[in-house]
Amino acid sequence: MSKNRRRTTSLRDSDSRLSESDKTIEGTGSWDAIEWTQIDQPVVSRPVSVPHGLSDFLYEAEEVVAEGYGVLVNTDEAGTLYVTNFRLLFLSEGSRDIIALGTIPLATIEKFSKIVIKQPSGPRQSDKTPTRRLLQVIGKDMRIIVFAFRPRSKQRRAVFEALLRCARPTRLWDLYAFSSGPSRFSNTSPRVRLVDEYLRLLGMKSHISSVSMIEDGSLTLSNNWWRISDVNATYDMCPTYPFSLLLPKSIRDEDVLQACKFRARCRLPAISWCDARTGAVLARSSQPLVGLMMNMRSNADENLVGALCTQLPDGKRGRRKLYIADARPRKNALANGAMGGGSESSSNYFQSEIVFFGIDNIHAMRESLVRLRDYVDTHGTKSSDGMSSFLRHGGWTWGGGNLSSMSASVSTLGDSGWLNHIQNVLAGSAWIAARVAIESASVLVHCSDGWDRTTQLVALASLLLDPYYRTIKGFQALVEKDWLAFGHPFADRAGMPSLSGSDVELPRQSSSSNFPSSPMRQTPGSFQSQAPMSSQTHTSNNYSPIFLQWVDCISQLLRMYPFAFEFSSAYLVDFLDCMLSCRFGNFLCNSEKEREQYGVSDACGCLWMYLDDKCASGGSSHVHYNLFYDPSKHEGPLLPPAAALAPTLWPQFHLRWSCPSEAQAGEVEAQCRNMMEKISELQKAKDAAERKARETITTMEAVKAEIRNEKQVSSSAMSLARKISRENHIIKRAIQSLGCRIHVSGNDDCTINIESNLPERMASSLPIRETGGSPDFYDEKMDVPISVTLTHDNGDDDVPGNPILRVCENLCPQRTVDGGCKWPDAGCAQLESQFVGLRANYDAFDRLSIYDSYFQPE
Repeated sequence: MSKNRRRTTSLRDSDSRLSESDKTIEGTGSWDAIEWTQIDQPVVSRPVSVPHGLSDFLYEAEEVVAEGYGVLVNTDEAGTLYVTNFRLLFLSEGSRDIIALGTIPLATIEKFSKIVIKQPSGPRQSDKTPTRRLLQVIGKDMRIIVFAFRPRSKQRRAVFEALLRCARPTRLWDLYAFSSGPSRFSNTSPRVRLVDEYLRLLGMKSHISSVSMIEDGSLTLSNNWWRISDVNATYDMCPTYPFSLLLPKSIRDEDVLQACKFRARCRLPAISWCDARTGAVLARSSQPLVGLMMNMRSNADENLVGALCTQLPDGKRGRRKLYIADARPRKNALANGAMGGGSESSSNYFQSEIVFFGIDNIHAMRESLVRLRDYVDTHGTKSSDGMSSFLRHGGWTWGGGNLSSMSASVSTLGDSGWLNHIQNVLAGSAWIAARVAIESASVLVHCSDGWDRTTQLVALASLLLDPYYRTIKGFQALVEKDWLAFGHPFADRAGMPSLSGSDVELPRQSSSSNFPSSPMRQTPGSFQSQAPMSSQTHTSNNYSPIFLQWVDCISQLLRMYPFAFEFSSAYLVDFLDCMLSCRFGNFLCNSEKEREQYGVSDACGCLWMYLDDKCASGGSSHVHYNLFYDPSKHEGPLLPPAAALAPTLWPQFHLRWSCPSEAQAGEVEAQCRNMMEKISELQKAKDAAERKARETITTMEAVKAEIRNEKQVSSSAMSLARKISRENHIIKRAIQSLGCRIHVSGNDDCTINIESNLPERMASSLPIRETGGSPDFYDEKMDVPISVTLTHDNGDDDVPGNPILRVCENLCPQRTVDGGCKWPDAGCAQLESQFVGLRANYDAFDRLSIYDSYFQPE
């Protein structure tokens, strides 16, 4: 442990020995593990065509500017480093996939510098020891990454120069957000969204604003206490305030214009949130200009602030109390009096009380985050120095303490003070929310300019008071109202390009050149020696993670109240990444006026549309949704007790680069999400099986119905066959009784042989074939259809060749000599030695004489 600590210190404390261009650092150890022979290919320093296989990873309108081959020291992984017009992209040589740690948007880079490491020579080695060429990149998102390049290959120089050209553009239009355009994430009017939120606060959900209503000034709505005013429609009154304001209904626009002169930067008291049921409000402003002697007053300002104290609800007598919350330490507020600022006196404002929260300024926040970033990088498993930390050797858990314990966390975070600042903001916001919710009081919040600490407190208190802001749509409305519309200077605070007056040319000077690092990791700004002194601006030292700090506070509330928020911690991380990357136009410039003046909303894509599209692609199971969200459990305000305001590190953001395993370890939401994904997969499989079972059952029912129909048809056919068989059997016996033998051949021909009982038989063969209209029947043995045609008697018994007549002439004893028949009107035949009357008139039987020869022997 001590050896590693000594090596880390030698790497980071060597800045005093570094030259202005390159720095030589003594180092040993893990640098020998880098395989330099794998990265000896040439580098391209000008715009190049997209390499093979890289196009799948590029965004729309993203172009490669330069490339080089190197090693990501944090993970000892070789690959290709590409500089595009949007980001620094590291592609692994082994997996040919993007390495997230080594890929960072250009706008997210806080600073970068060239470093040279010289290996110490041994007693028998030459003095010409090879050096290691390094490029250190420090991000605004808590990561410090180092790339190594082969000596004398000029690869590092090409990448470094490309970063100089692209990372800090000279014009706003050179940002990637303008190159990609709106694309499919086109923006709607921010003005319309702001007025819609005002209407919701006033309890007028039935009204819907439009661009035309806003442009012609016809949108002047109000309730019993408050009204929407367009007094700042042209931004002449206050260039950093929105075009539309919520103001007391009793105050005229003329008085508003007079009152704004008493506040710093004309940021007069305006309503940020109101309770449409009780009339209590959260208002915001900048510090009053009371002067060095704290004796300056303004009747217009006092009347405007006093109008916030409306009548108490529920028939109570009197007007509500007003708290004036000054976010600064008291001594800082008094010190501002020397520059004309200061704080109010409770004696000058109706029924008021002044409270100081003691939150430090933007410079303290910036230095605190730098110390925190250095600390987590020093002890992380992906440390940028490439050396093994104690965590890599299976040492303690993160920081040696319990993340749920504030005291343990603070004591092990290198005295960064970050968690103390988070606690101050949380405690102040909770106090404000409690005054509004419990006492039904109104609160006016301000700091110096009213766009940093003021925004943090007002927006966080609104989140605690209003459940709507804890939904995804409500969170977007809150950010647009209190951060974007009310002029938080994102360009200055996030180190983005900004506009100065009407000049769209931007300084090349990086604000990060003045970002102090901790003594352990002090590294010079790469741009200080590159940019001319004339490019220095008054905003060069205004970078501060104010917005990041506010989102960190929300992550603490999400941990305290896991059922109260629709969005997850992953949503907040992606939201911050999009904001820092400048990929979309929502957070460009310093005010609503600047974004409107240069048409940023129309020229760039919308971050909200992008996040909504991602959520929609995954449905309700998307990682941006909080699995535990249950609005019924927190329908009212969230008022956390003091004990719950002890913050911890935000693992998903603070530790994701330096110690990714800790960022996911023990995360209940991640485990539940994995279980939900498995349950979803099982549910899909169950649904598919049930669908298949239903299809099978339907098929079986159809088959059963067909079988029943077939059975009915078969039964009918069998009945018909039995009936025909009986009929055929009867016909066959009838034919056989005539002395005919029936023979059916294989070709369905039927032959009938007619025989007699005489010694000399007279046979006649009559071929019988199937003919239409003949009765069909089946032979019982052969089951062959047979058709028999019978020749009907035409009444002429003397037809020559008639077989029946021949039978009568030769066999019948009733036949007379003269050819007649003793039987009256009879036609007979002998078949099988039996006499059968084929035709007989039985009524003539009585005419026969008893003496007739029929009864006499021959």
